[in-house]
Amino acid sequence: MKKRVVVTGLGALTPIGNTVQDYWNALLAGVSGANLITKFDTTNFKTKFACEVKNFNPDNFIDKKEMRFMDACSQYAMVSCLEAVSDSGIDFKQENKERIGVILGTGIGGYESIADAVNTFRDNGNSPRLSPYQILKVLGNLVAGNIALHYDLRGVSYIISSACASSSNAISSAYNYILLDKADIIISGGSEACILETPIGGFNAMRALSTKNEEFASASRPFDVSRDGFVMGEGSGILILEEYEHAKARGAKIYAELSGIGLSTDTFHVTSPNPNGLSALASMKGAIEDAHLKTTDIDHINTHATSTPIGDVSECLAIATLFEEHAYKMAINSTKSMTGHLLGAAGAIEAIATILTIKNGIVPPTINLLNQDPAIPNFNFCANKAVKKSVSAAISNSFGFGGHNSSLLFTKID
Repeated sequence: MKKRVVVTGLGALTPIGNTVQDYWNALLAGVSGANLITKFDTTNFKTKFACEVKNFNPDNFIDKKEMRFMDACSQYAMVSCLEAVSDSGIDFKQENKERIGVILGTGIGGYESIADAVNTFRDNGNSPRLSPYQILKVLGNLVAGNIALHYDLRGVSYIISSACASSSNAISSAYNYILLDKADIIISGGSEACILETPIGGFNAMRALSTKNEEFASASRPFDVSRDGFVMGEGSGILILEEYEHAKARGAKIYAELSGIGLSTDTFHVTSPNPNGLSALASMKGAIEDAHLKTTDIDHINTHATSTPIGDVSECLAIATLFEEHAYKMAINSTKSMTGHLLGAAGAIEAIATILTIKNGIVPPTINLLNQDPAIPNFNFCANKAVKKSVSAAISNSFGFGGHNSSLLFTKID
């Protein structure tokens, strides 16, 4: 009999809330996480705003000895993991730690520590004095490794880096690992700490970021005709994925079931999706088939929609083609309108939003949607207001540079 994978714990550190409950409350209230950048001087930058994590002090959560090995990306992941593990009620002392693993995603990893090293070389000329922990902070794999070390978990441990699909792909890998009976529990999700000079400057050079500096709070506006690019975000999301019978045996609280995954590759262009949306369609179709469901069973889609001119249209055309008339009966949203785009961590926090939508029967809004792009089908985008709706099955989409497409399908637990 095929094993089942369920979600038994959640943790989140986001631009609109530093815990899952605060994040969820802010989503329902339609709070924008965008503000002027505080992490560096933006005088010479085209974009001067982003969705930063706020009021965060890692010293309140992480031991100083562990902190030596952690870039901000690892710190974010660790804090979200602490919340998720606590939420799940797992007692690791009672578990076989060889059957518990950590699979996380990050698009950029320890970028802050790379920047610190470059600044040290620049400021110290030919005699740089780097920290002995410098390399360990940079290594992306330690975003997962630090968590495994913290809990003494001896199962699988690695990261996946597939741009903006990283954390969704990590969750997909964790799902498969449990289905193969290689683990009972996998800590999965993703983290990103990328609001720095080079990422902002680089995305500006690509003309990918919004430059609405005078109206930054409403600059992330998926599906709106005036959208002009995404708003950078940062943070982390962690899910505790667990084999269903194992979760039942320990009396775990179960949020939802991860019932199917769909993966595809868009080979149209390294940064732009195929305008016809066929690759996005393939990943959603794959998730539905993996879950042994029909398109008409899907009640909600948390889209990848980042507020870019081409991407939003392509994804919506994919939805229209795959779901046909049923597309107009679903509740469709983009929580990136509030959080911005967390790159490699986006899929994880959006999966959490999707799970809580199923659990609570309410769909967060797409804020800043005032004039829908006429090129986009007239779906129910939950414009500017949360929508009460019973949701039994929902999809969370993540698409990344390089053509990486990932769709996660969650269902209400029987």
